[in-house]
Amino acid sequence: MFAAAMIAILLAMFMSLCRALLGPTLYDRLLAVNVLGTITVLFIAVFGFLTGRPEFLDIGLAYALINFIATIAVLKFFEYRDMGRATEEELDI
Repeated sequence: MFAAAMIAILLAMFMSLCRALLGPTLYDRLLAVNVLGTITVLFIAVFGFLTGRPEFLDIGLAYALINFIATIAVLKFFEYRDMGRATEEELDI
């Protein structure tokens, strides 16, 4: 049963990767990469369960946090074209 779940997860990862490569807009590609990261967390959790290694859940949670922070950072960069550095006008105050 879990082997079938792993195959379904791998298929979903493949479809998400195809969407990330073929997406018509930047935001479609970014959403597909975010979905790929979420599915990867699920893959890590199921793989840890299948191998009897519960510490894989910790790795999956850390990966989920990194995925979330990276998505927010990329969205901020494409919205403002800056990562939060002070501009010259702000420094001259």
